[in-house]
Amino acid sequence: MEKRTYKVNVSQQAHQDKVKSKEIIFGTRPIIEALTAEKEIEKILIQRGTTGPQITEIISLANDFKIPYQIVPVEKLNTITPKNHQGVIAFMSAISYGSLDNIISSCYEQGKLPLLIITDHITDVRNFGALARTAECAGVDAIIIPAKGNAQINSDAVKTSAGALSYIPICREDNLLKTVKYLQESGISIIGCTEKAVKFIYEADYTKPTAIVMGSEETGISDEILRIVDEVVKIPMNGKIGSLNVSVSAGIIVYEAIRQRHSF
Repeated sequence: MEKRTYKVNVSQQAHQDKVKSKEIIFGTRPIIEALTAEKEIEKILIQRGTTGPQITEIISLANDFKIPYQIVPVEKLNTITPKNHQGVIAFMSAISYGSLDNIISSCYEQGKLPLLIITDHITDVRNFGALARTAECAGVDAIIIPAKGNAQINSDAVKTSAGALSYIPICREDNLLKTVKYLQESGISIIGCTEKAVKFIYEADYTKPTAIVMGSEETGISDEILRIVDEVVKIPMNGKIGSLNVSVSAGIIVYEAIRQRHSF
């Protein structure tokens, strides 16, 4: 594939650098202090082969606070910042994450029927932002994402969501399979939206506590989750193009749920 080169003017580059500087911290001591202060961190990158007590402490704290980390080559870190990163960079989260337990309990205490969205490894930042915008407008109670393999919730995601990510709770879970089982044990019906289904979205019942699973455009919902969902449904497709953008698909099925739950 031909490599493309884009020109960026000085003011644009300065703006991008300013944004990036707000989104990352680097160096072992600053990251340890951020972790200890329980700052919201999206993920941590650690240089392959880097060792020492401070790196060990960072990994331990990341595990304690369920913050994902990756071991990467030094070139990856150098492309993010040319400064002395000491083999570790942390991406700060643009949002605060919510507690799934608290959200479900709050819904039931208020007499509400929970309506949740589970994103199974949606990696495109703008798709995720657009999905969050639709979910917030529809009154979805929370979006559940995996700790690893989901789009980074950064300034681009917040911008695409039109600010919705500042309002709708996002719950980051280590294991989506276990989370789905937990939701089922909590009385929530799990509906997977996939082209593999036979039934259409209009044939499912959303008038009970519901969580809708949306998969990535590339791989869809993982097989392990599809095997345990309560129901699978699909969106009617009559055109020549075989798929919809995931944020559009989420909007279609969520508003079918809203239609069933309300009398207009």
